[in-house]
Amino acid sequence: MRNQIFLNKVYQLLLVFLAFLIPLTVFGANLIIVLIVLIWLFSGNYKLKYHKIMSSKFIVASGIFYLLHIVGLIWTSDLQWGFEILHKMWYFILLLPILYTIVEKKYIKYYVSSFLLAISFTEVVSYLLWFELIEPFKVVRIPDTLNLMIYRAGDLAHMTSNPTPFMSHVSYNPILTIAIYIVYHEIFLNKKLDRVKFFIYSFFAITMTINMFITGGRAGQVMYFAMLVILIFQFFNSDKIKSLLAIMILIPGIFFAAYHSSDLFQTRVDNAIENVKDYELNKNSSVGKRISYAKNSWDIILKNPLIGVGTGDFPIEFQKAAILNDNYYGTITSNPHNMYNLILVQLGLLGFISFLSIFYYQIKQSFLSPSGFIRDFGITLPLLFLVIMFAESYLFGHYTSLLYVFFSSFTYNDFKEY
Repeated sequence: MRNQIFLNKVYQLLLVFLAFLIPLTVFGANLIIVLIVLIWLFSGNYKLKYHKIMSSKFIVASGIFYLLHIVGLIWTSDLQWGFEILHKMWYFILLLPILYTIVEKKYIKYYVSSFLLAISFTEVVSYLLWFELIEPFKVVRIPDTLNLMIYRAGDLAHMTSNPTPFMSHVSYNPILTIAIYIVYHEIFLNKKLDRVKFFIYSFFAITMTINMFITGGRAGQVMYFAMLVILIFQFFNSDKIKSLLAIMILIPGIFFAAYHSSDLFQTRVDNAIENVKDYELNKNSSVGKRISYAKNSWDIILKNPLIGVGTGDFPIEFQKAAILNDNYYGTITSNPHNMYNLILVQLGLLGFISFLSIFYYQIKQSFLSPSGFIRDFGITLPLLFLVIMFAESYLFGHYTSLLYVFFSSFTYNDFKEY
């Protein structure tokens, strides 16, 4: 009994550290994960762990989705890439069930606070880079001669093209959106929030929102506006008229304020519109490539609708489709930058339905939660990922997939004893 209590304390300490390290470092987070996995594997109580895992439809659905990728190796010709895909997804088959059995309800506030502390630290560093108070490092980019052309001259002296120090903007903005949602939810929906915490959360709500638009992650920015829509409905308790009125005022207001105050955001919006309008002239742009990726992917999907081409054959089949379509800019890639297209190509409708079942069971369980925050967050998390996965394979990326797995482990946990 005493050993179990000590073990639980070790787990909780490691989980709090993991929450802090998720948005900061791949190595640090993976080190904590390895420790957790090793302790779990050698700590016994396997029957209890098994019953706990199998009691969750969400966990079982995640396991089935992973197992389908293993089965998909049967009709794959490129086994090497197939095993690489399995490696990218190991969080779902190993880490998620393990975390699900060791998280504790009373420590949720510490997991969330640790994560918010890390995001606050990242935000501070981002601003230090933005104002050029520290030298750029890691993934931060200073505009080169070509990039300088897209910024207004008056802002060049104060411009870092993407002040996201610990990860690329592709991952940073979605993770920042999750943090902003938590902060907004505390401000507007936590009636027990004291005055000191209210002012602290309000301060970070403002600075995080500004930070959202001085960084260049368009998918994360779309996710931010989707998050606002969901939060507004939650705030008005699904009152459609009030919610729609608030949405019609707030969303355009924030969008145009950001558009006219952030040159980077304005440029990214203008470029996206221009690239869509003149796709033939902008096939090598970020948006142009995604359109090409989608066209080539759907050519493959329509030829292999039921079970796809196999877990590892996306790169091979994609290159064939791109060459056939005379699409030079889309000939070589292992990622169509769209989670749905990737799954449909690999595993067809079978894999796609399995994938969606994960989110179905998450949302279904959220409605049963007695906690207002867990209910709201449990609905919001999958909905937001369902939105941004049109722009990237976010459950294959380290930062975003780890974030999703970590928060899912306690958000959709009934915390029953087995």
